[in-house]
Amino acid sequence: MNDHNALFFQTALLAWFDEHGRHDLPWQHPLDSYRIWIAEIMLQQTQVKTVIPYFRRFIERFPDILALVSASEDEVLAYWSGLGYYRRARYIYQTAYILHAHHQGCLPDTVWALKSLPGIGASTAAAIAAQAFNVPAAILDGNVKRVLSRYFKISAPPSAKNDRKLQQLADLCMAKTRCQAYTQAIMDLGALCCTPSQPHCHVCPVHTHCQAYLTDEVALYPVKKLKQLKPTKTQQFLLLTQEKQVYLIKRPTTGIWGGLWCLPEIHDLDKTSTFNLKLDKRLSAQPFLTLKHTLTHFHLFIEVYRLPESVQTSHTLNEANWFDAPACLRLGLPKPVTTILEQFFDTP
Repeated sequence: MNDHNALFFQTALLAWFDEHGRHDLPWQHPLDSYRIWIAEIMLQQTQVKTVIPYFRRFIERFPDILALVSASEDEVLAYWSGLGYYRRARYIYQTAYILHAHHQGCLPDTVWALKSLPGIGASTAAAIAAQAFNVPAAILDGNVKRVLSRYFKISAPPSAKNDRKLQQLADLCMAKTRCQAYTQAIMDLGALCCTPSQPHCHVCPVHTHCQAYLTDEVALYPVKKLKQLKPTKTQQFLLLTQEKQVYLIKRPTTGIWGGLWCLPEIHDLDKTSTFNLKLDKRLSAQPFLTLKHTLTHFHLFIEVYRLPESVQTSHTLNEANWFDAPACLRLGLPKPVTTILEQFFDTP
């Protein structure tokens, strides 16, 4: 690690970005703090190509802070449906209220103030500050960690201590001017050249100084933790219907799919007398539908059982929880539930 390598990295990267970087991302036109904030929250643990259509749809409905605070949380979640990590959408909604009440509807322009807002950690705060306000704050997302681990040949496995070392390197390399361009450039380098597998080292603008490349060890960096097999969990849902309506419940804000609308789980219904149903005797032995859904930490095997309308006691259910197809479109729904409902509503 030395200043010469860092200066070369910065200079070569910016020159490459001017010619080969991504300049047509939807949050770049216009480049304002609100759009950058929404994009950076969406980009947390999600790839650019996945984010783009969701961003366009979200921004069309919520073009500014006022549009967000004028909407319900359910509607914000509905426009997030399918993108996953739904806590991010709730953080956006919470932050919008804070900005509206205490910041004249504007994002603050310092890293420390941005970090005080819900859902904005150190790297996201740096990304917003650098791109929206030209603050020389270095990001440290997954792409940047990979680039710097290879360039400086950092041999330590992932840890808080290693992250601190990488942050020091990120700060050392960070441009003091053209902060927006540099931030986008290092993200582009990780996405377009220094990819996790089969990196395109021959077109990388910094490969002549990359320590891992010079020793032909790029594939060994960054050092990875041993991968653990994801466990499989099973959820059993009940599809309660009346005519062309379905019964949905809103999940708690904590846990899987927090705050989203979902089919009731059988084990929850079986424990409550409100439904007055002996589910084990009235459900068919085979589920109406099965599907598999993969989450960050586990695979989810979903079984959907359907109770015949003739034996439902709908008068014991909350009437406000019955939804037809148009109403479902206005709700925040987990992706598997959307799949289940599409099949139900498409059935004649």
